[in-house]
Amino acid sequence: MALKITPYSSADYLKSEEDIAAYLAEIPEDDDPVLIAHALGVVARARNMSQLARDTGLTRVGLTKALAPDGNPSFSTITKVAKALGLRIMFVPVKPT
Repeated sequence: MALKITPYSSADYLKSEEDIAAYLAEIPEDDDPVLIAHALGVVARARNMSQLARDTGLTRVGLTKALAPDGNPSFSTITKVAKALGLRIMFVPVKPT
Protein backbone atom coordinates (compact mmCIF):
# COMPACT_ATOMS: atom_id res chain seq x y z
CA MET A 1 0.00 0.00 0.00
CA ALA A 2 1.38 3.39 -1.03
CA LEU A 3 1.84 6.10 1.56
CA LYS A 4 -0.33 9.13 0.85
CA ILE A 5 1.25 12.45 1.78
CA THR A 6 -0.46 15.83 1.68
CA PRO A 7 1.23 19.24 1.79
CA TYR A 8 1.49 20.84 5.23
CA SER A 9 -0.72 23.87 5.83
CA SER A 10 -0.90 25.80 9.10
CA ALA A 11 -4.49 26.68 8.17
CA ASP A 12 -5.48 23.06 8.84
CA TYR A 13 -4.64 23.55 12.53
CA LEU A 14 -6.45 26.84 13.13
CA LYS A 15 -9.75 25.40 14.31
CA SER A 16 -10.92 28.03 16.79
CA GLU A 17 -10.77 31.77 17.37
CA GLU A 18 -8.32 31.06 20.21
CA ASP A 19 -6.03 29.16 17.81
CA ILE A 20 -6.14 32.06 15.35
CA ALA A 21 -5.47 34.65 18.07
CA ALA A 22 -2.49 32.69 19.40
CA TYR A 23 -1.10 32.22 15.87
CA LEU A 24 -1.38 35.92 15.01
CA ALA A 25 -0.06 37.04 18.41
CA GLU A 26 3.35 35.60 17.54
CA ILE A 27 3.65 37.09 14.06
CA PRO A 28 4.29 40.83 14.72
CA GLU A 29 7.30 40.05 16.90
CA ASP A 30 9.33 39.62 13.71
CA ASP A 31 8.30 42.97 12.16
CA ASP A 32 8.40 41.29 8.77
CA PRO A 33 5.65 42.59 6.44
CA VAL A 34 5.90 39.50 4.23
CA LEU A 35 5.36 37.27 7.24
CA ILE A 36 2.40 39.36 8.41
CA ALA A 37 0.73 39.14 4.97
CA HIS A 38 1.43 35.39 4.84
CA ALA A 39 -0.06 34.90 8.32
CA LEU A 40 -3.23 36.75 7.28
CA GLY A 41 -3.36 34.47 4.23
CA VAL A 42 -3.14 31.39 6.46
CA VAL A 43 -5.97 32.70 8.63
CA ALA A 44 -7.99 33.56 5.51
CA ARG A 45 -7.61 29.97 4.26
CA ALA A 46 -8.59 28.63 7.67
CA ARG A 47 -11.72 30.79 7.77
CA ASN A 48 -12.93 30.74 4.14
CA MET A 49 -11.07 32.60 1.42
CA SER A 50 -14.15 32.93 -0.82
CA GLN A 51 -16.23 34.55 1.92
CA LEU A 52 -13.34 36.81 2.86
CA ALA A 53 -13.06 37.94 -0.76
CA ARG A 54 -16.75 38.86 -0.76
CA ASP A 55 -16.40 40.66 2.59
CA THR A 56 -13.43 42.72 1.38
CA GLY A 57 -14.77 43.44 -2.10
CA LEU A 58 -11.68 41.86 -3.67
CA THR A 59 -11.58 38.91 -6.02
CA ARG A 60 -10.65 35.54 -4.57
CA VAL A 61 -7.75 35.20 -7.00
CA GLY A 62 -6.49 38.71 -6.25
CA LEU A 63 -6.74 38.11 -2.52
CA THR A 64 -4.95 34.78 -2.78
CA LYS A 65 -2.13 36.36 -4.81
CA ALA A 66 -1.83 39.34 -2.47
CA LEU A 67 -1.57 37.13 0.63
CA ALA A 68 0.78 34.57 -0.92
CA PRO A 69 4.36 34.43 0.40
CA ASP A 70 5.58 36.23 -2.73
CA GLY A 71 2.64 38.68 -2.81
CA ASN A 72 3.00 42.37 -2.17
CA PRO A 73 -0.32 43.58 -0.77
CA SER A 74 -1.00 47.25 -0.25
CA PHE A 75 -1.63 48.49 3.27
CA SER A 76 -5.22 49.08 2.19
CA THR A 77 -5.59 45.38 1.34
CA ILE A 78 -4.10 44.38 4.69
CA THR A 79 -6.51 46.63 6.58
CA LYS A 80 -9.51 45.37 4.58
CA VAL A 81 -8.53 41.77 5.29
CA ALA A 82 -7.95 42.46 8.98
CA LYS A 83 -11.32 44.19 9.31
CA ALA A 84 -13.14 41.39 7.45
CA LEU A 85 -11.48 38.86 9.78
CA GLY A 86 -12.68 40.84 12.79
CA LEU A 87 -9.19 42.06 13.61
CA ARG A 88 -7.76 45.50 14.32
CA ILE A 89 -4.28 46.74 13.49
CA MET A 90 -2.67 48.49 16.43
CA PHE A 91 0.52 50.45 16.84
CA VAL A 92 2.23 50.29 20.21
CA PRO A 93 5.39 52.03 21.37
CA VAL A 94 8.55 49.96 21.28
CA LYS A 95 10.50 49.93 24.51
CA PRO A 96 13.98 51.37 24.05
CA THR A 97 16.72 48.78 24.27
